[in-house]
Amino acid sequence: MRDLDIPGAKPFEIISARFQISRESAKYFLIHVQKSFKTEKPPHRLILEFMDGQNFESLPRPHHVATLMNESGIWHQPLNPEPSRLLDEEDIYGE
Repeated sequence: MRDLDIPGAKPFEIISARFQISRESAKYFLIHVQKSFKTEKPPHRLILEFMDGQNFESLPRPHHVATLMNESGIWHQPLNPEPSRLLDEEDIYGE
């Protein structure tokens, strides 16, 4: 069964389970994928569906997902510049 087929599961819950991170970290991730775009923000479900087709082995950086979505035409909106990395992000992305 694919993660997207779990009835009633919210995108952040699926991200949390798939990448073994807290629900709060999963929410943070999805919001920052959205914030990578300048104007219109993609819905969390679309981000999850896109990621489902990418087969990421570990949680990618939010801007990387946004860039891939933009380049593939899934969400073709202008991007903000990639933000500098915060120290507490090491806990989420393992860097």
